[in-house]
Amino acid sequence: MADKTNAARILDRLKIPYELVEYTVDPDNLAADHVADELGEPIEQVFKTLVLRGDRHGIFVCVVAGNREVDLKKAAKASGNKKAEMIAMKELLPLTGYIRGGCTSIGMKKHYPTFISSEALDFPFIYVSAGKRGLQLKLSPADLLRAAEAEAADIATDI
Repeated sequence: MADKTNAARILDRLKIPYELVEYTVDPDNLAADHVADELGEPIEQVFKTLVLRGDRHGIFVCVVAGNREVDLKKAAKASGNKKAEMIAMKELLPLTGYIRGGCTSIGMKKHYPTFISSEALDFPFIYVSAGKRGLQLKLSPADLLRAAEAEAADIATDI
């Protein structure tokens, strides 16, 4: 079994139940649909973690289903900003401590306001990155909200 990640250690400390699920990484395809295929799970239950910058309050995090994308207007509104944009890829590691394809809302270098798409609550469990490529956390949406100190919000739109 894979070594525990910082996110998994945080879940242990909070006594939150989860499963660590390994999958085969394709460095040329880090997309959520590839992860869902590897896991054999519906894309609607495999969530991606995206980092944005708002014009008023700075960095914040959005977690949306793999078959959806962040609606920048909705995300800005949820985070108290007028406008929001995705951060540049080169900023991801310095800001969060995580790399693309291995970013999770749990245990970033610094805690940022975090919003999880409310559709996550429709499922008994979802998958999110465990904090490194090739490893996912399977946990309940309510537990993710607690561990990430997040709130559910209407932040996603169809791709």
